[in-house]
Amino acid sequence: MPSPLEDPPDDRRRRFEEVYAANRARILGYALRRTSDPQDAADVLAETFLTAWRRLDDVPPGEQARLWLYGVARRVLANHHRGERRRSALAADLGSRLRADVPGREAADPAGVAEAFRSLPDRDRELLSLVGWEGLDHGEIAAVLGCSRNAVRIRLHRARRRFARALERADAPALPAAARIPNGEHA
Repeated sequence: MPSPLEDPPDDRRRRFEEVYAANRARILGYALRRTSDPQDAADVLAETFLTAWRRLDDVPPGEQARLWLYGVARRVLANHHRGERRRSALAADLGSRLRADVPGREAADPAGVAEAFRSLPDRDRELLSLVGWEGLDHGEIAAVLGCSRNAVRIRLHRARRRFARALERADAPALPAAARIPNGEHA
């Protein structure tokens, strides 16, 4: 028998179903706009509502529930993106190891790459560093720089082009595609 402080199981289920019905479409739309694959968005939705079920007593009433769910979905998406970056980094690492084993392939000169990188304007070095060294995606960079994802995409595309030209001027061999465009993102 439930204690007087707990909701009976049917009341908990009914409350969850109400929260789910009222917010499912909005949370799914939020996830779809922030993932590249509808299956990933479905996974984010499922994980968000699994958290809501487990922490149903923490879900605020009324309209505040939607905001609480957005916060949960945001954290679920952050975990999802971190996992994607880890997988991409592992794939890039494996690819670079495999390329290093290919005979006759010229490796990039670290001094030439460093020289080309130092020749870039500060804003380009910052963008390329946020992607390459910090492992941030376009949305995270947008938050850091206080601009839109689209602005980041455009600026990053231009910075990569300038870096490629600087590499050519420094007579450094071009970096493999995985080094230029980490995380599988396209400029």
